[in-house]
Amino acid sequence: QVQLVESGGGLVQPGGSLRLSCAASGSIFKINVMGWYRQAPGKQRELVATIAIGGWTNYVDSVKGRFTISRDNAKNTVYLQMNNLNPEDTAVYYCLSVQGGMSYWGKGTLVTVSS
Repeated sequence: QVQLVESGGGLVQPGGSLRLSCAASGSIFKINVMGWYRQAPGKQRELVATIAIGGWTNYVDSVKGRFTISRDNAKNTVYLQMNNLNPEDTAVYYCLSVQGGMSYWGKGTLVTVSS
C-alpha cells in the first residue's frame, strides 16, 4: 500500500499562486507516475497534470503555461506550482501515484480562488 498526503491548498485571490505538495509513503519500490487531478463542485474529476519517473510531463490544456508539475524521486514527493489562478481552478485537488499497475489516491486538498 502507498499512502499519499497532500498539502498546500487554501484560499487565494484571482491571479495569485499556490504550491501543492504530495508526499508518498508506505510500501514504495518504484512509483512510475505521479500526478494531480481535480474535482470542481458538480463536475467530474479531471486530469490536471502528470509526471513520469523519467520526467516526462502531461498537462490539461486549461493549465498549460500556468501550472508546473515536478517531482523529487528521492523524497517520493510531487509538486504542483499553480500561477495566475482563476476562479475556474477552484476544486479539490487529488494526488495520484501509480506503482506496479496500481493507482493510489490522496484524500484531496481544497483550492479556492476568489476575491
